Amino acid sequence: MSPIRPARRPRPAAAGAAVTGAALLAAALTPATAGAADRPTRAAAAESAASVLADRAAALGLTAAQDTKVRDVVVDADGGRHVRYDRTYRGLPVLGGDFVLHLTPDGSYRDVTRATRAAIDLPTVSPRLAAPRAADLAANQLRAAHLGETLNRLTARPQLVVDALHGAPRLAWRTDAAAQDSAGNPVARTVLTDAHTGARIDAWDRLESVSGDGRSLYGGTVPLETTRTASGYELKDPTRGGTYTGDAGNRTDLCVLVVCVIRAPAPVVTDADNHWGTGTGTVADRATVAVDAQYGTNVTWDYYEDTHGRRGIAGDGKGSYNRVHYGNAYNNAFWDDRCFCMTYGDGDGTRMGPLVSLDVAGHEMTHGVTSKTAGLTYSGESGGLNEATSDIFGTLVEFHAANPQDPGDWLIGEEVVRDGFGKDALRYMDRPSKDGSSADCWDETVKDLDVHHSSGVANHFAYLLAEGSGAKTLGGTAHNSPTCDGSTVTGIGRAKLGTIWYRALTVHMTSSTDYAGARTATLKAAADLYGEGGAEHRAVAAAWSAVGVD
Repeated sequence: MSPIRPARRPRPAAAGAAVTGAALLAAALTPATAGAADRPTRAAAAESAASVLADRAAALGLTAAQDTKVRDVVVDADGGRHVRYDRTYRGLPVLGGDFVLHLTPDGSYRDVTRATRAAIDLPTVSPRLAAPRAADLAANQLRAAHLGETLNRLTARPQLVVDALHGAPRLAWRTDAAAQDSAGNPVARTVLTDAHTGARIDAWDRLESVSGDGRSLYGGTVPLETTRTASGYELKDPTRGGTYTGDAGNRTDLCVLVVCVIRAPAPVVTDADNHWGTGTGTVADRATVAVDAQYGTNVTWDYYEDTHGRRGIAGDGKGSYNRVHYGNAYNNAFWDDRCFCMTYGDGDGTRMGPLVSLDVAGHEMTHGVTSKTAGLTYSGESGGLNEATSDIFGTLVEFHAANPQDPGDWLIGEEVVRDGFGKDALRYMDRPSKDGSSADCWDETVKDLDVHHSSGVANHFAYLLAEGSGAKTLGGTAHNSPTCDGSTVTGIGRAKLGTIWYRALTVHMTSSTDYAGARTATLKAAADLYGEGGAEHRAVAAAWSAVGVD
């Protein structure tokens, strides 16, 4: 939709081959209840595993002194089952006692993955080292890890365990020690101590981040998880896969075709007191837009994890990174699979401001999700679906954030446009043609449009499916969505839209999916999730028909 163009536009390729999110925005969900009728539920998979476990207890080293508890169950599309267990020994948790039992689709034994193969048979579970002494030792370890700091409100809580992680199994105290430093930030450490000798077995930081706050340009004061350093703090979030934000220093990449021979640097942004930015976004205030970028990444991560159980863009728990202050007066933001990163320009101040709003962040990160799942080719109708997928989830991220400074609506980029742009948003999902270029309804010419304009058909569908047709006010903004066939569509809510589209994207769409294929994919997804012929299934069909996709 936007006339803004990337500095370098790649040739049409599968999403992920190059910069897929240009121009503003330029393990798949498989619930046990979905799929074939004979596919086992999680409970049924756990029940069949219990039978196998009883038969193979001796081979797995399980004795009468040991007990197991199911931690997680994964059921494959073909009915294969993977049941993860934690273990106890004489009532004590066993560190390193976990294992995964792998079963075939008919429920018979296939294999096992064990954290340890060592036999657990202790002469006693009565410690020689008393719990208060274990607590003192752990407290001292926490102090030693923060030398020079005054620690307040220090607590240490020991728990008796069996340690099977560090050689031969032995009785140990696992003690969680926690305190507050002089600035009031939490510090914590877990210490593992031999319960007989008092020797330290291991120790690790329990809190890998500290809680700070930032004054953002678009979202007010927002919470941030950061990383402590010897001299201050880094804008790096270890609770979300190490995602961080770096300052590109107004430099750009040097790329030849799809190969970047020089990348703009992005050293992680730092701060002395863990209170970031001024909220003004002035030239001298480099941190404020970094706050927005990091906050947008955090909210997007949380949306995918909270709603779809997906940790990180690739679903592997690993974070990406942001580059802010890219180029000079750069009116663009983009996702690039080659660096697995988001890049944000500052805008020219006349048409655009810094492109770090919540929906832009959600949009760009979703290009990465698409590249790791359906890989929708970035041209023709599949390219429009690629862009629409980012608009849909970018919008749902904005609603999920529930930030009163930037309430959810179905406008894209309304925070970043300036008076010189001539419109109050980049795109309008309730009526895409309001931008002057996007398509409300499908016809045979849609495939020839720029992908930011052909996306309008799917954006219109998504709005109708979630909110329904007609006039309403959402997030303080007036919306009005007419249908292409004059029908009245009743929405089923944003949550169901997101669940259906995510299921379609991760299970039923492919790189070549067009609009007819998207209708089929979302109908299959609705049937998987809610049943064929049900209200949700009928609503999906009605919303597609309302935008001319039959």
